[in-house]
Amino acid sequence: MEEPETMTDHSNPYRPSKAEIERRYDNIRAAMEKHGLDHLIVSGSEYSGFEGAVRYMCGFHILHRYAYVVIPLEGEPVCVFPREATWVGDHSATFLQQREFPSHCGDWMADYLKARHAKQVGIYGLEYIINVRDYSSLAACDFTLVDFEIPFDYARAQKSEEELASVRHSMAVNKEGVLKVIQAYAPGKTEAELMGVAEHVFASRGCGRNTMDMVLTGPAGSLTPQMVFPSQRPVRDSDALMYGLEISGEGGHWVEFSRVLAPNGLDKTMQEMMLAYQEFHELAKEHMKAGNNAESIAKACMKPIFDRGYRSGHVCGHSIGMTMIEMPRIGEGFDFILPENMVCSMHPHFMTEDRTHSLYFQETYRVGRDGGEALSSVPVKWYEGGETSF
Repeated sequence: MEEPETMTDHSNPYRPSKAEIERRYDNIRAAMEKHGLDHLIVSGSEYSGFEGAVRYMCGFHILHRYAYVVIPLEGEPVCVFPREATWVGDHSATFLQQREFPSHCGDWMADYLKARHAKQVGIYGLEYIINVRDYSSLAACDFTLVDFEIPFDYARAQKSEEELASVRHSMAVNKEGVLKVIQAYAPGKTEAELMGVAEHVFASRGCGRNTMDMVLTGPAGSLTPQMVFPSQRPVRDSDALMYGLEISGEGGHWVEFSRVLAPNGLDKTMQEMMLAYQEFHELAKEHMKAGNNAESIAKACMKPIFDRGYRSGHVCGHSIGMTMIEMPRIGEGFDFILPENMVCSMHPHFMTEDRTHSLYFQETYRVGRDGGEALSSVPVKWYEGGETSF
């Protein structure tokens, strides 16, 4: 009689160690104590890029719907999953022991917190993520709810060596996807067809749905300001294209990387804008240094852009980790001192006053002791299509 066939095993090489998990909880609980919280609710949803805080605190990668981690200042944390999603996602990847599957997560969390006589309950995800039904149950209770968005992100801003290994892996995957698009370029292919080349790389390298892809296009060697989904429009060799690719690899850490594709070159206005972009990134390497202030970095790096009279259409950068957009923004109003090994996406989006020309592409930096490290190591330039390497 033949032995039954068994599945081969795969172990995620970026699963956090016990020491890394303890480091995360120590940092978050220190922030909770500083802000007077006795409990914290960390929320995540399947919206791309917003699942990461739950994955950061418990290891579960949300496949569909939403999930929570409830963290007491003292005692064991608990994962809370909606019952209808019991068989949705790999719950065995969860590194916390206590797991609940109630029919109504908000009611369960409210009862849990009342039983523990909670007084000050922080919520990560209050601004964008938490399920309205669950929030309503919590808001009806006597304890105080505190928006803990920024303190949570600040507490996880500095990446460990384990996390940096995951970040660098994500960047390698992202670069591969961008290069494949450049290699695959040919006039007559559609915008969506070219994007599909990158998506094939990302899916085959284990990104799952953790991709956020868009394109900027424009005629005669220019880019217009609007970021859009790629369409079935056939591209021309006179077009300029910027495939904005943001992904997280198997470890769950997001990175952003892209470069401009201009087969017939950029027009004069765009060439001048590219010079401003190159100067921006030279300044980023200089100023993305541990001990510098997020707002002052933005002012220093954006100077060559504003000095040329361009207008900004988007924040020039932000912290990035297991959630796609983390705080602080590298911009006005963020008096945050960058620690060594913080990781930031830098991507100024600027345009001419008449909005006919725009430039935008992404690079991810590690904050270093003496300056910023551009994690792609790819020159800030445009590409003509067909290149086999950066």
